[in-house]
Amino acid sequence: MSTRAEAKGVGAISNDGNLNTAHAQTSRKGFCSVRHGLALIMHLCNFSLNSQKMSLSIAIPAMVNSTAWPGPLNASTEGPSAHSRDGWNGTLRQLKAVAPLYDWSPEIQGIILSSTNYGSFLAPIPTGYVAGLFGAKYLVGVSLLLSSVLALFIPLAADAGVLSLIVLLIVQGIAQVMVLTSQFSVWVKWAPPLEKSQLVNIALSGELMGSFITLLVGGFLCQTKGWPSIFYIFGGIGCACSFLWFPLAYDDPTNHPFISTGEKEYIVCSLAQQDCSPGWSLPIKAMIKSLPLWGILVFYFTGFWTFNILMVYIPTYISSVLQANLRDSGILSALLLGVGFISTILSGLLADFLHSRKIFRLVTIRKLSTAIGVLVPSVVLVSLYWVRSSVSTSVGLLALCYAATTFCQTGALINFLDIAPRYTSFLRGLSQVFGHLSGAISSTIARFVISQDSEFGWRNVFLISVSINMSGLVFYLIFSQAKVQDWATEQTVTQLCANWVPQIPTFSHSSFALMDVPS
Repeated sequence: MSTRAEAKGVGAISNDGNLNTAHAQTSRKGFCSVRHGLALIMHLCNFSLNSQKMSLSIAIPAMVNSTAWPGPLNASTEGPSAHSRDGWNGTLRQLKAVAPLYDWSPEIQGIILSSTNYGSFLAPIPTGYVAGLFGAKYLVGVSLLLSSVLALFIPLAADAGVLSLIVLLIVQGIAQVMVLTSQFSVWVKWAPPLEKSQLVNIALSGELMGSFITLLVGGFLCQTKGWPSIFYIFGGIGCACSFLWFPLAYDDPTNHPFISTGEKEYIVCSLAQQDCSPGWSLPIKAMIKSLPLWGILVFYFTGFWTFNILMVYIPTYISSVLQANLRDSGILSALLLGVGFISTILSGLLADFLHSRKIFRLVTIRKLSTAIGVLVPSVVLVSLYWVRSSVSTSVGLLALCYAATTFCQTGALINFLDIAPRYTSFLRGLSQVFGHLSGAISSTIARFVISQDSEFGWRNVFLISVSINMSGLVFYLIFSQAKVQDWATEQTVTQLCANWVPQIPTFSHSSFALMDVPS
């Protein structure tokens, strides 16, 4: 909730006409500002978080005691040569020498890999509500530290048994969801309207960077240092990031000990007209009737359908359809994520450039970014079936697909920051539920379609994904808005009156008294 000191500071700056001066001084700082430093710290937190999420997927092939030859989906049924089989068995003996192996069936492996997702449907909404009330500083820091410490104990939990490992992963998944949900409440008080897209994208790009680095070095670590090393290294990085978060991250710029006066005044003034004070009550009925909110939620479902297909199945597509070996498949998948990382940063800068220069209205930027993030990948996914004979063409199209998809992050995926800043964390948690639900359904359908038709399965998966994503785009373009909704500004008048109370000599709660206040 805004303090009287903030209101006084805003009034002083407005009366003196120094807002433009503060703005200019802060703009010259560029990426050396405290708010960009906060985005970088959050980038590192998201990096460590996603690297921990990816670690199990990379390590579990090295954790399983199996001499079965690992082959891609839809590959030839001919067995490997004797020389190749001897080489693979030699690799398994090397892995067994540096780390223990476990007799886990494919069903058990599937349960283990999905354990971190069990809290995805329960944790986001209450986490968002709590973060909106009490801030994200300690919620993000404690949750990241908990996830990182649990990552360090994964090898011990695996030795203790499958049940111990599953319980640990469930708790770790809940902690990770709490970080991803609560961090958005920081930008309600830290992100000026003209820099919102770039700050959010800098922070979120850490997820792509975490996946990129884990794919590049994860397999090498498992093979040379043993699979426990990947959990020790990325768990340790997460602990270091959490220790960095606590002293440097603050929920409000007015309380930050290292921020300059000019930057503090610029942030406070730029957000002066935005009602971001939290409230215990939620306007549930108004939210249910809000078509702009439903446009965002529907797009979260349809957009994450395609995003999940890209993240989960494209590596398999590269290895099975394009016939790349395991090493090349991992490298290509990592490079695609690297392209997505660069595009995430650039799309945020472009959106804020268009907004600051008043080339487009904010709602136009949100719709245009979302349209690019849907239409370009749709064309690419439909085209993949016809160019599958050319590896270079397919990889080039996939790189374009990954780059364009990130534009949704400056569109519909952060639109709730525009329409209801007071309820940002809660709406982030609600939208995550729609995204996780979409991921669970899309994975099930994609697995079924591919297994039923080896020739046209991939084409059908891409066509289903495109049709669902296009329907979400149309719904979003029709109903989306970028202005604060009426149901998200219920306490605006009360807030302003509260700031004026100390200056009113009599009838402090009377609307007539406000008319007598000297200008």
